Amino acid sequence: AMSANETEWDALNASAAQAVDFIKKLGNADRLKLLCRLSQGECHVGQLEAECGIRQPTLSQQLGVLRRGGLIVPRKEGKQIFYHLNDGPVMEIMMILHKHFRCRQENPS
Repeated sequence: AMSANETEWDALNASAAQAVDFIKKLGNADRLKLLCRLSQGECHVGQLEAECGIRQPTLSQQLGVLRRGGLIVPRKEGKQIFYHLNDGPVMEIMMILHKHFRCRQENPS
């Protein structure tokens, strides 16, 4: 039988793997820019392209990574697709990054 210590160690390993996976999703300049923008509120794809300066097909590719990773959520309205940050740690993490690295613009015009 496994000791309580081993069980705790397994849980810690699982948590560490989850955290690493999350951090890897942030570890790309384009994805980080998209998350920074979305931390200020919902945005449609055309707006993200213009404001973040990320061209297709890179934009679609990186939005896909964030969407599959559960960090952002799409919402369709007619032909437009809007994205917003998912519930969970992503908004809090973006606030911390902003505090230390100023990775958000205040009230983009």
